[in-house]
Amino acid sequence: MNNILFAVLVLGAMGVVFGVVLAIASRIFHVQTDDRLEPMIESLPGANCGGCGFSGCAAYAQAVIDGKAKIGLCAAGGDDAAGKMAKIMGVEAEKTERMVAMVKCRGYESVIKGDYEGIQDCIAATKVTGNGPLVCQFGCLGFGTCVSACKFGAMHIENGKAKVDADKCTGCMACAGVCPRNVIVPVPYSADIVVACNSTAKGKITIKGCNIGCIGCMKCEKVCPNDAIHVKDNLASIDYSKCVSCGLCAEVCPRKLISDSNLRKDMDLATTHQR
Repeated sequence: MNNILFAVLVLGAMGVVFGVVLAIASRIFHVQTDDRLEPMIESLPGANCGGCGFSGCAAYAQAVIDGKAKIGLCAAGGDDAAGKMAKIMGVEAEKTERMVAMVKCRGYESVIKGDYEGIQDCIAATKVTGNGPLVCQFGCLGFGTCVSACKFGAMHIENGKAKVDADKCTGCMACAGVCPRNVIVPVPYSADIVVACNSTAKGKITIKGCNIGCIGCMKCEKVCPNDAIHVKDNLASIDYSKCVSCGLCAEVCPRKLISDSNLRKDMDLATTHQR
């Protein structure tokens, strides 16, 4: 009986000692948190997509509070999140243009150089058959690695190519981060004119591998009245700060790969262009 009582007393004393030690340690190592942090995190969508350049929403919120990041980097939250964060920080929020992802490949009749029966993953496919099963070294492989990376259900595979639902896309560009061929790029949500090709190969090589790939003919560049489209390394690209959506480039494109249709409605089949 005495042994039991002694053991209880010892355990009780140890509990008291450890409690005191923990209490002292909590005071010594206490980290003061900013009262704004919690509401800042709540103002963000909580997707932790990494589109802001930080590991997650909490990290981004802390960076803004610390003055290490600016408000408006959250593509998923857009102007709504930026407005809430600005209000918490006591500043004015700048309006930002909504950006969405676009897949620069519409070659639905891409030539296959070999059958691939491995893991259904774009990165894995580039490791075999000489940088993938397509003759084109730049186009979408269509195995859906980007689809798996999208947390918003904005990506899907259609006719063997990745396609973006611009209305669901938040512009976080997580899809672009996993694309081994860098086919996915950000464009304005309001864009009407898009160049649906990623190939920088010479024209005669592009023709061998794709039914609509850019051949670098420069007709689009010559006809543009606003100096908004240029051909570099055999590939046309648009400067959206100059483009007025006149559609002249789409009219003269011999490959019909320049799509003149609003992103929000239909930007995938450049071959169906009609003005």
